[in-house]
Amino acid sequence: MAVLNMDMERARFNMIEQQIRPWQVLDPAVLDMLGEVRREDFVPEALKALAFADLELPIGNGQTMLQPKVEARVLQELAIRNTDIVLEVGTGSGYMAALLASQAEYVFSVEIDPVLAASAGRRLQQAGIVNVTVETGDASQGWSGPSPYDVIVISGSLPALPQVFLQQLKVGGRLVAFIGEPPVMEARLIVRTDEQAYKARNLFETVVMPLTSGQRSGFVF
Repeated sequence: MAVLNMDMERARFNMIEQQIRPWQVLDPAVLDMLGEVRREDFVPEALKALAFADLELPIGNGQTMLQPKVEARVLQELAIRNTDIVLEVGTGSGYMAALLASQAEYVFSVEIDPVLAASAGRRLQQAGIVNVTVETGDASQGWSGPSPYDVIVISGSLPALPQVFLQQLKVGGRLVAFIGEPPVMEARLIVRTDEQAYKARNLFETVVMPLTSGQRSGFVF
């Protein structure tokens, strides 16, 4: 068991040094978080050996986890504060929710697949993370909850961003989404600068799995 733990720690260290830092993720708070939140606890048992690989890992029901370097860049760009209330759309394995919760005041994570939602909830509970609520539902057109939010993270790709997400962002709030369709998608950061204005910036090109949703309409950006 000690050898296995040592191997995991070495793999975690290598992930940070060989994948994360070269992607210009240098924020000490983000690097510390990636070292502390146990990614291997949020992957399927059969894939634990690949927990730190530079891959999108399958987590069941046709869904995947984002690559570690993508997760890390998103977290760095969002600059989460300990007073932030966060909405995550697409809980998946629960790992991103765990990362967000390690910095935010509270995270509301919504997953359309009830099996994945239940599994993520169990993993978060087992990890002792108490400032996350996992809800089952379709949040592809926004999620009222305690909106407006300080931060919104959409973990699957969308062809364009629904207007409702902009309305559910506080002034000063930050949103990251993956916008476009294969083979070209952009990770995009949007900041609400006042009641009527937003500032958008493309962060990097990528391709991620589409967000599972029950409907698609009213897109902007």
